[in-house]
Amino acid sequence: MTERQDSGQSSERRWTGACGDASIQTRMEDGRRICIRTVTPADEARLREGIARMSPRSRYLRFFSGATTPPDWVIDRLLDADGTLHLAWGAIDLTDAREPAVAVVHAMRPDAGERVMEFSVGVLDEYHGRGLGRLLTATLLLDARDEAVDAFSAHVLAENEAARGFIRKLGAERVGQRGPEAEYRLEVAPALAKLRGETDPPGLADVFAYFDGLESEASRP
Repeated sequence: MTERQDSGQSSERRWTGACGDASIQTRMEDGRRICIRTVTPADEARLREGIARMSPRSRYLRFFSGATTPPDWVIDRLLDADGTLHLAWGAIDLTDAREPAVAVVHAMRPDAGERVMEFSVGVLDEYHGRGLGRLLTATLLLDARDEAVDAFSAHVLAENEAARGFIRKLGAERVGQRGPEAEYRLEVAPALAKLRGETDPPGLADVFAYFDGLESEASRP
């Protein structure tokens, strides 16, 4: 992973290891401790393990394929997050001694001038319903806002009712349909305004506090 040299931001938002001092420390709805941090190439084993732990149904809905693991080129693409063209954040369960990755979000665009990024989210089956999707999406939205992104675009299978309901609750609107795939557009600013005013899950406050702190530091002379 590279530093955000062209955006002028500090490399303090990038770290290695399971978690680090710069990570967002918070809790899921059930009280279990997690950290949220950026994804690096060193996370390949965690990523592969997490995908293998997903049910065939969940893998199909996320990757449009039920294969136990995606092709290597897909894995390489998911790990190649540079903080500008590709934003990626993952959640690690700190209550598990193995510190596994249990959820991840991605946003990608073809060039730095593009103001709409392709958005995706994946959460392990046993962690559904614990607020991880909202925590990570808020993190990604805040990161994207700092990268001058206006909106996310998401392609969701029509049969994936959970994903469609999730993104609609954030304020997304369906803007297209191509065969079994529906395309949604989520405006960054309204979604963040909505999430900032919510208290469910409680960990949202920690996510916003982390980015508010970065903004405060950046504004100091």
